[in-house]
Amino acid sequence: MTTHNEDTRWLDDEEQRTWRAYLHATMLLEDHLDRQLQRDAKMPHVYYGLLVQLSQAPRRRMRMTELARNAKITRSRLSHAVARLEQHGWVRREDCPSDKRGQNAILTDAGFEVLEQSAPGHVAAVRQAIFDRLTDEQQKSLGEIMRIIAEGLQPNEAGADLPWLR
Repeated sequence: MTTHNEDTRWLDDEEQRTWRAYLHATMLLEDHLDRQLQRDAKMPHVYYGLLVQLSQAPRRRMRMTELARNAKITRSRLSHAVARLEQHGWVRREDCPSDKRGQNAILTDAGFEVLEQSAPGHVAAVRQAIFDRLTDEQQKSLGEIMRIIAEGLQPNEAGADLPWLR
């Protein structure tokens, strides 16, 4: 049985339309990008994102905990993803010299090469799905809106219950 709290701020009709449009668009976008990368690079979008993170890190290496935080995925999911990337020879792990409990993920030359090969198709898919459809002003507004939402969802205080901190 559902109970309704009289203090609940329900979405009005316009907010409901906006919310549903957001959900619909983000699901379609993630599916579009995932299918493009699966087809062209034989990897899911999340793996591509991990390779990008590593390619931009100093010496193409990053602590696994930092990589999980940046990718916004649990350490368990990251460990599974990195294991798959290791099978392809795109990433390798090394123990962290400054912390014997930690590990670094390192982008291999083969991983960098597959990233270089898949980036043009991915950028084209992103451009076609988002930027080619929006005016310059809409792009600016979208960026500002997404930053505001992200800032509100990433608490900085210690002990925040976020999956990538578990």
